Amino acid sequence: MTTPEPTPEPSHEPSRESTPEQPSAGQKPTGGEFPDRVFRSPLGIASGVFLLVLAALFAGDVLFRGEGRSPWLALAGLLLAAPLIVAFTIRPAVYANDDRLRIRNPFRSITLPWSTVADVRAGYSSEVFTQDGAKYQLWAIPVSLRKRKNAARQASRASQDDPHGRTPVTADVRDSASRTAPADRTIADLRELAERRAGTPGARGEARVRWAYEIIGPAAAGLLLLVILLATG
Repeated sequence: MTTPEPTPEPSHEPSRESTPEQPSAGQKPTGGEFPDRVFRSPLGIASGVFLLVLAALFAGDVLFRGEGRSPWLALAGLLLAAPLIVAFTIRPAVYANDDRLRIRNPFRSITLPWSTVADVRAGYSSEVFTQDGAKYQLWAIPVSLRKRKNAARQASRASQDDPHGRTPVTADVRDSASRTAPADRTIADLRELAERRAGTPGARGEARVRWAYEIIGPAAAGLLLLVILLATG
């Protein structure tokens, strides 16, 4: 008699705040249960691509048609603007797996093992707090105040419909029934993951912060060139 194989448990479903990037066919999971889930802002990426194209068109026009120092000024401006556009729109991302949370902000990359995470919150911005009191913003998970207000209004109407008044008026991201704002759902998922994995052996370690020199270097070079051109003009 053949013993039936156990049904595998479903994987943790990622939040729909941003579109998670799926790993390639040859990529191996970095965590115990699932690979990195990547949270990014589709609106931020789209706006970044638009601004880069716009900056390239203006700078290209001046480079080919400008006279005197104008092409050099356009080149310096593009060298300064392009890294900053990438930093604030395309670069931000949040990576989460079984062992750690990795935050890619405009000018820094922060790696936090789950044992170092004290809390993840969404107020006016999305933030993660460490056990030693440090705070880091999650640029890739923007908070929409309009959606937050809509969530509060829906909760308020539900409270009025409830004869016992048991429904809270304000949306609390800890309450799964009131996570109508996408950022709140994402933050709640990250908090639950931190609480579940904080005590596991693979989630131990120290927080690491690395400056994004690939962004800072070109931007500083463009700024320096622009200052020299303006000072010598």
